[in-house]
Amino acid sequence: MQKLEGDGMAFVHAGGTTARKELQPGEKLKIDTGCIIGFSQDVNYDIEFVGGIKNTIFGGEGLFFATLTGPGVVYVQSLPFSRLANRVLALAPRGGGKSKGEGSILGGIGDLLDGDNSY
Repeated sequence: MQKLEGDGMAFVHAGGTTARKELQPGEKLKIDTGCIIGFSQDVNYDIEFVGGIKNTIFGGEGLFFATLTGPGVVYVQSLPFSRLANRVLALAPRGGGKSKGEGSILGGIGDLLDGDNSY
């Protein structure tokens, strides 16, 4: 975690859709730790274990949530840049091969129907 303070302008990198949320006194926001951009110094920040065997094995989002308690301002993002990059790379064609589904309504199924099975 980094702290910004003082007068002036700061540039912060975030990915996806960003949102500003003003928390009222005692209001809590539970959020994935990777979706926090920043918050004002009067917001109480805590980490809690999500728990449960299903969440631990099948959750995919992580084992911990951040709990932010107001009053104060919180800035969040819908998708951290690292996750966005991983998802884009996962969809990229591999090794110069043919891209799957680009330009076709049927995608890979269309290739099977027209007999093009050269992957």
